[in-house]
Amino acid sequence: MADLNNNLKKLQEIAANPKQQLDYYLAEGKQVIGCFPIYTPEVIADAAGIVPLGMWGAQTEFTLAKQYLVPFACPIMQSCMEMGLSGAYKGVKAVMIPTMCDTLRCITQDFKIGVKDIVTIPFTLTQNRGLKAAEEYLTEEFRYVKETIEEVYQVSVTEEAMQASIEVYNAHNKEMRTFAELANKHLDLITPSVRHDVFKSAWFMTKAEHLEVVREINQSLAEFPEAAFDGKRVILTGITAEPQAFLKILEDNHIAVVGDDLAHEMRQYRTDIPEGENALVRLVRQWADRVDPMAHDDEIRRVDLLKKLADEKKAQAVLVCLMKFCDPEEYEYVAYSKELKAMGYPVLSIDIDQQPDTYDQARTRIQTLAEML
Repeated sequence: MADLNNNLKKLQEIAANPKQQLDYYLAEGKQVIGCFPIYTPEVIADAAGIVPLGMWGAQTEFTLAKQYLVPFACPIMQSCMEMGLSGAYKGVKAVMIPTMCDTLRCITQDFKIGVKDIVTIPFTLTQNRGLKAAEEYLTEEFRYVKETIEEVYQVSVTEEAMQASIEVYNAHNKEMRTFAELANKHLDLITPSVRHDVFKSAWFMTKAEHLEVVREINQSLAEFPEAAFDGKRVILTGITAEPQAFLKILEDNHIAVVGDDLAHEMRQYRTDIPEGENALVRLVRQWADRVDPMAHDDEIRRVDLLKKLADEKKAQAVLVCLMKFCDPEEYEYVAYSKELKAMGYPVLSIDIDQQPDTYDQARTRIQTLAEML
């Protein structure tokens, strides 16, 4: 139990202190690259020995960012812009930014102009993913990212190194899926906050380092007998389940998270990088295989995904962590919430923001839901 608690505590501390983790890597003499949400080709940087660090903003007031972004822009992007302008990313040489939504398209230019000491590496993730032309186009986009990283960081990214990095990333994906399964057998230990921190910490460590810790956590959990849980069980979907105030409300109402489709958490680990001889093409095909509201599909596939999750995990409701002003998430919400409700699943939407909030209204609504279940 001591080893488990120590490992969980380690990841919780890293999740709570990303700036400290950045400073740690810089003090170790390592180079760092920032990764805006979501699906940046981290493998390319990792293969060169560069640490990919997630950029998900923080709970902060927006003052400097207002000079560049409208008030109804995505709060994560506003927060990242605020932190970039205030110098919080000092030491990061470059950032990778996928142009997946309107705000991300804007931030490629805003960040480039406003944060001049950090190189901006924008790239486009294709939407017509089934086309051969789309695969060829995105392969060239990733080649551009690779060549820019080599130039900025003065490194060489070899095919052999990328293939080796892919194996680490796939192993990490598998271990995170295992953690999600084992966590459901120990809901007394793996509370919503703890579960979240295990996922969140992965954004601020090399995948090899995170893999090692999570593997030890899984080994410890597998040795314990399954614990009974008499509370409520929910599925989360959306971008992120932050801030901690939201997760604390779930815990106060004896609600456990038994599965999620969050961009910040399990969504990224569902799809492995497929086999292949060319590393960049393998990364492209992983993108083509993903189920994500940021990726165009003729049908909204999240309905089936959430239904399957709810059935398998015996969830009693779906909580939607709806990031304010996130157009892709809001667009899909109308359709999938209607279908899930028609199937008999209670659906509750909670607005998520990156500016300080007491979440009193959310507390009342979640408490009411818990009493109804």
